[in-house]
Amino acid sequence: MKPVLGIPDQDLQEITMLLNTLLADEYFLYTKTRNAHWNVEGPNFYELHKLFDTQIHELDEIIDDIAERVRSLGHFALGSLKDFQSVTHMTEDNHSFDKANSIIHTLVNDHEIIVRIIRNDIVPISEKYKDLGTADFVTGIMEQHEKIAWMLRSSLD
Repeated sequence: MKPVLGIPDQDLQEITMLLNTLLADEYFLYTKTRNAHWNVEGPNFYELHKLFDTQIHELDEIIDDIAERVRSLGHFALGSLKDFQSVTHMTEDNHSFDKANSIIHTLVNDHEIIVRIIRNDIVPISEKYKDLGTADFVTGIMEQHEKIAWMLRSSLD
């Protein structure tokens, strides 16, 4: 049964397309953060290993929340790597994990990319599509990414 939410079907399609793209971006960032957690080396190994582990759990929760938001709007969440790769804004970079600052800079950049994308999408979600619930939802995600980026920047040498 389709939900009746007071938002036209075409608008729900557009909103869930934005959310599915955000889901793909989050999944790419999750994978990069997991990679950093597994492979970081250097004098601050233990602190960074723990920091990345905390961020992995935060990103996992964000990913689940986005997928559930898509479902609550009556659409299907993307769930394959191929689908994620076809819509993400993220790139896969190869890093030297013996240089922790390099991976931290990359992760900060990726969090800030997501912040800018969400900031750009909030206005159409709320004004064009009249979905204040999703606008509020993605605002919360944006704030989480701002905080994570701050934590990462603060750990740079």
